Amino acid sequence: MCTRIIYQTETGKFITARGMDWNDPTAKTSMIVYPRGLAQTGGSMENTLTWTSKYGSVFASFYDKASSDGLNEAGLVANTLYLAEADYGDYTLSNKPRISIGAWNQYFLDNFATVAEAVAAMQEPPFVIVAPLMPNGRPASVHLSLSDKTGDSAVLEYVDGELKIHHSNDYRVMTNSPVFDEQIAINKYWELVGGDKMLPGTINAADRFVRANYLLKSTPNFADGQEATAAALSVLRSVGVPLGMEDPEHPNISATLWRSMSDHDAKRFCLDSANQPALIWVDLDNLNLEQGAPIMAIELNGPEFIAGDVTDKLAQTSMITWM
Repeated sequence: MCTRIIYQTETGKFITARGMDWNDPTAKTSMIVYPRGLAQTGGSMENTLTWTSKYGSVFASFYDKASSDGLNEAGLVANTLYLAEADYGDYTLSNKPRISIGAWNQYFLDNFATVAEAVAAMQEPPFVIVAPLMPNGRPASVHLSLSDKTGDSAVLEYVDGELKIHHSNDYRVMTNSPVFDEQIAINKYWELVGGDKMLPGTINAADRFVRANYLLKSTPNFADGQEATAAALSVLRSVGVPLGMEDPEHPNISATLWRSMSDHDAKRFCLDSANQPALIWVDLDNLNLEQGAPIMAIELNGPEFIAGDVTDKLAQTSMITWM
């Protein structure tokens, strides 16, 4: 499932965008606002990691049990994408605090302002990950990407029980399987044999990586604001998977249910549903992120048709219980 890109605007600013591909269209998604100063726990388990959020953020939930995409008030973006090869190791063999995979994305939004800061903190991970099955019975196997307003980027993967970090502002495209090293190698092969004359056309992750990379490099750097947002969205739509197309045996090959876009500089977070022909967004500068402020949310694809700035449609809600 999923494709993530970092688009650069005409003035050198950045938009991170991702498509959420998944084989369960009933997976409830909400846009949720967390204020700073929020006491967090890593899940309902023994020896749970705890922290207090340094930054307010807005994020897209997944099954309303996990944080899958988000933007914090410092301009850091975090996205989790499916990775069939993910292996977090046996958490019972470590004395480190535990964090649910559902909270992993939010941990970075709560605690860090830049990619470099987050990467430095993860040289010795302060936790181990617990990854239960998702509500539809699929393994919660993901890797995580980080990006910030400077265009810096990192991809974090657990392979064979060890965390591997790929850190470079050159890493502006990410999909699913295979692991990131192999994605880069496959893309280099296609650049060598095809360039702009031949591109792989299937919906599998490696092919989407190659096409997204080509499209991102070929798309002009439009002006900030509406043009840049439209450009980033057009790249994602070009590599999206139509509703109903999926491979039941491979959850990384599924229909695109929605897309998110985060404008790092403007601090605008957008969601684009495949089921409702309208973009919704909030600007973090217009949200109450003060410590003690209420948690607010709005459901994507809920009973009410929503479009445009939905700040005044947000309703108070409770904290997520991470899966």
